[in-house]
Amino acid sequence: MTKKQVAKILIFILIVLWLLVHVTYCIRTNGDVKDRFVGFYSEKDNTIDAVIIGSSPVYPCIAGPMIYGDMGITLYPLASNMQRPVATKYLVEEALKTQSPDLFIFEMRMWTAEDENLLGNMAHTREVTDNMKYSLNRIKTINAMVEDPSERLSYYFDIFKYHSNWKTLALWEQLRTFTYEYPDDYKGFVPFSTVGPAPKTNNAAITEREAIPAEQEEYLTDLLAYLKEKNLNALFVITPYDVQEDEQKKINYISDMVTAAGYNFLDMDQYVDEIGLDYDVDFKDYGTHTNIVGAYKVTRFFEEYLKENYVDKGTFGLADSMSKNMESGKSSNYNDHRGDSKYKSWDDAYNLWLEAYEKGSEEVFYNAENGIYYDLEEGE
Repeated sequence: MTKKQVAKILIFILIVLWLLVHVTYCIRTNGDVKDRFVGFYSEKDNTIDAVIIGSSPVYPCIAGPMIYGDMGITLYPLASNMQRPVATKYLVEEALKTQSPDLFIFEMRMWTAEDENLLGNMAHTREVTDNMKYSLNRIKTINAMVEDPSERLSYYFDIFKYHSNWKTLALWEQLRTFTYEYPDDYKGFVPFSTVGPAPKTNNAAITEREAIPAEQEEYLTDLLAYLKEKNLNALFVITPYDVQEDEQKKINYISDMVTAAGYNFLDMDQYVDEIGLDYDVDFKDYGTHTNIVGAYKVTRFFEEYLKENYVDKGTFGLADSMSKNMESGKSSNYNDHRGDSKYKSWDDAYNLWLEAYEKGSEEVFYNAENGIYYDLEEGE
């Protein structure tokens, strides 16, 4: 065999592998989690000011488009359902490939649960690993999340899992993910208008401490050390929910660990009155996730928190914003992106948010007034 023939074979193999990777991207199961990750990859380099990482409470609760419209700050969620804490550090690494956020935000509810109780449905693990682009970091994530090496092959090559989805290649929403980059209209946020009332307890007032599961404490210790090593600014939060007694004790324990490491910890359950949360109206599914009315209230509160604790203290591009703000006539002491043509897609997302809130809030109040509640069995 000549060198020319060998070269042709190698080129052919490389082309096949390249096509295999991108076809796999297309046939991965579609849905809002895939849209969120694909949307993140499509964002222009170094245009995301804050990344929030966590589980399903994140994307219906903190509305990035609203924050942008009100403050000019770009916040994007890398959130998935039942996201296991072990994935957190690797998602930070993934974000840093293309972005240099001024702030990483971590939603901490899942850190109170034992890891073995989060493994019942490995689809939730795949919502992380199978929504990452192929890379060395993806391999590291799989190795960390899938304990048994014999089970990792279908994670490394997830086409084994999704090969039966080949017919979905005819769908534009799948074909458009060929490069795994396509804008998400709502910038990762998902508006919900269902209602599921929740009891308002006093569990958030509990001050006792209870250790979190050993594996989660190990992951948190490692994450805090990693953030220090990389000199990354971080905020740890609990979004409002129907917190149980044992969970609140563990949240208090997490708060101690985080603040001892020098980072802010915001337990929003301590501020539900300031937020104005109505437990009969503002949750979509009986105390776990907020609907769009709850999202508006939480986001409004969160904006004030960001302003007082980060914006006013020089976070979000203070150093490089002065000249830009002077040129645009703005008086803010941070890099306000509103009106910048580079961020037009965020202006569009804000307009969509306004439309979604107008329509969604009407539906929420109608459902609440007429006792039309979320169906747990149907997920509606």
